[in-house]
Parts: sequence; structure tokens; C-alpha cells
Amino acid sequence: QFHGNVDADIRYDISLDPARESNLFRLLMGLQLANGTKPSPRLPKWWPKRLEMIGKVLPKAYCSMVIFTSLHLGVLFTKTTLDVLPTGELQAITDALTMTIIYFFTGYGTIYWCLRSRRLLAYMEHMNREYRHHSLAGVTFVSSHAAFRMSRNFTVVWIMSCLLGVISWGVSPLMLGIRMLPLQCWYPFDALGPGTYTAVYATQLFGQIMVGMTFGFGGSLFVTLSLLLLGQFDVLYCGLKNLDAHTKLLGGESVLQEELLVGDSKKELNQYVLLQQHPTDLIRLSAGQKCPDQGNAFHNALVECIRLHRFILHCSQELENLFSPYCLVKSLQITFQLCLLVFVGVSGTREVLRIVNQLQYLGLTIFELLMFTYCGELLSRHSIRSGDAFWRGAWWKHAHFIRQDILIFLVNSRRAVHVTAGKFYVMDVNRLRSVITQAFSFLTLLQKLA
Repeated sequence: QFHGNVDADIRYDISLDPARESNLFRLLMGLQLANGTKPSPRLPKWWPKRLEMIGKVLPKAYCSMVIFTSLHLGVLFTKTTLDVLPTGELQAITDALTMTIIYFFTGYGTIYWCLRSRRLLAYMEHMNREYRHHSLAGVTFVSSHAAFRMSRNFTVVWIMSCLLGVISWGVSPLMLGIRMLPLQCWYPFDALGPGTYTAVYATQLFGQIMVGMTFGFGGSLFVTLSLLLLGQFDVLYCGLKNLDAHTKLLGGESVLQEELLVGDSKKELNQYVLLQQHPTDLIRLSAGQKCPDQGNAFHNALVECIRLHRFILHCSQELENLFSPYCLVKSLQITFQLCLLVFVGVSGTREVLRIVNQLQYLGLTIFELLMFTYCGELLSRHSIRSGDAFWRGAWWKHAHFIRQDILIFLVNSRRAVHVTAGKFYVMDVNRLRSVITQAFSFLTLLQKLA
């Protein structure tokens, strides 16, 4: 029914409607394994039976190593902070406190996604199984492949940006040719000694890489899921607009395209947030089985759209359940980190390499806050436009068949999707403004203390 009584894998246009992706999260699953947040991965079919136990133990050992590295560096920076507090040197205090926050959050993020790995995997598999790769068969269509491509490109760019920022800090002593550690923290032994320097340096560099991976994974996962859900909303809205066209298509009417295809001059602005509308190759769909009963076909098509809407709402609720605790801690971490980074940048030394590293961390922090709040804002605003999409179609021709169904659907469609931080506040542009305001309030306090 959804694809015009033709094979579900049919493409409405050879060039504009790519084939359905079997796995939308292949890149993210690889990143999850690389940053130690997947303690129980599924072994591939080619994995030897005699090495099955090793395949189960190695990921758990790697996850434990990542957690230990992050937490022990957090503890060392805590000791460093306590040591420099009596001196009253605000730059040294804020430097140590910033790294303490970063490494404790890295440890929290790794532990959190390790505990949620099974639930996250079930969520990904559900989306892979149930998502619609294009809209309801009609005169026009949208393909969700654009949302997948956009999310994949964003993940690559964001991960590379995070790694570039932390690795440049980690290799700065090598670039300058100085025998020193990239992270200046307390050790109970001589970290610069001939027998310990290499091991300590390697541990700190590995910790820096894990910081970039953990921060990058959390942000890219949230943006990917948000973009895919926004793409599914666009698929739903195009289907609702094409309900009458879908009914005529199943009825075998040949003048469908000339009557209903909207030209470029009449296209409505902002119908879709991500996807682009294209004309359907109607000849490819003409081989489908016909349904002369237009009233029944229209009702069945509406039911398919309602099922898609319920799937989107279920996935949105699961997104909220997964990210609500994470966003709460993330908001607190960004608030304090933003304040400390700006303070160090304003009141600290004017070393060129230090300024570059501080600007990298500051830019990544602000952009990460923008990612969470802007995507949350898009989901909230775009999730309540089902009624607008439905009114665009010729619904009145079939109103007597769907009177009760459409009323229930339109009432349910007014429930906006929200992503909250610990159920306390919504992640939207208002939260972006409040976090920046709080950060600069703390900055003013620090400057007065200085």
C-alpha cells in the first residue's frame, strides 16, 4: 500500500531516489567500538569459534582501559587543583579545573554509553528495520537518503574536528621539541624521568584522543538521530500532502501528473526542513495492482501515514529517554567549561600555541552546545506540522471516509517532540541563551576575584 502496491524496494526515480540503506548507523557503530563504549559487540560470522572467548573479553578490557585512563587523569587533575588553590594563582587554578571537568565528563560519557549500549543497539536496529526511505507513492516524493548522507558527512567532519583539537594539544611538546608533558598535572613520581616519560606521555596522548572520541561520539550520535527523525517527518508530510494523488494513482488515472504536480513557481517555502521534493516517475508505478475503491484506498493510505507518525513519536521518545540524563550533565559541563576557557583566554598568558589551543577548545565547546540546542529546537518546531501538510492535499474529496480518524490524528499531531536535560528544561535555543548567560555570569565573578 505505502509504495503503490509495488515492491517496497521500488525506486520512484532512478537518479533521485537511491536504494534503501540497510544500516543507517554503520559509521557510528564503528566509532562506538573505537572509543570503548561497546563492551559486548556482536562478533562477525567469520570470527573463529575457538577465539570466541577472546572476542568477548577484549572489548570489555578495552572499555575498562578507556574508563580508567579518563578517571585517573581526572583524579590527578583534582589533586593538582587542590595543590594550586593555596597559591591563589587563578590561571593555574582554572587550567587544572578545566582539565578536571573535561576528564571526569569523559569518564562519565564512556560509562554512560557502556551502560546504555544494549538499549542503543536495539534503538538503532528498530530504526533500520522500520524507517521509510521515501514518501507515500504519489505525484511527488521525498527521499530520506539525503538526511542519511547529511548525518554521515556531519559525523565525519565533527569527529575529525574534535580529534584535531585534542591531538594538536597532545603533540604540542613534540612540535616544539621540548621534553615536557602535554598535560601539566601532579604525579606521585617523577613523570619526566627516563624510565617513565614515554609511558606517561603515551597515556596522556591516549587520554586526549579518548576525550575527542567521547565528545565527538555523543554529539554526532545526537545530531544523526535528530536529522534522521527530521527526515522521517519530511517523508510523513510529503505523504500526507499526496494522499489524494496516491488514491488516484491506485485508481489508475492517467492524467494524475498534469492535474496535481506543483510547478516551481507554486512550491511552498519551508514545507520540509531537510529533504527536497521531486516528481515521481509514474510509469514505474503503473505496474502496481489497481484499487478502484478510492474511499478505501484513501483510508488505508491515511492509516499508513498514522503508522509512520507513531513510529516517529516512539523513536523521538526513545531519543529523549537516552539523552535526557546525558544532556543534563552535558549542560553543566559546558557551562563551567565555557566560563573557565573564556577566563583563561582573557586573563592568561599570550603564548601563541596556548592561544590557538584555547580557541580550538572554546570553538568546539560553543559549537557542541549549539548542536544540542539547535537540533532540539528543530525537532520541537517541525514535529507539530502534520496538520499543515494534511491541509495541502485534496482531503475534502474523501472527508466522509476519514471523519473520525483524521480528527484523532490531528489532535495527536499537536504534541510537540521535546528533548530535555534531566526533565528539568528543554534543549532549545532558549537553553542556548541561558547557558551562555550563566557562563558569563561566572566569568564576571572570576574576574572580580582576580
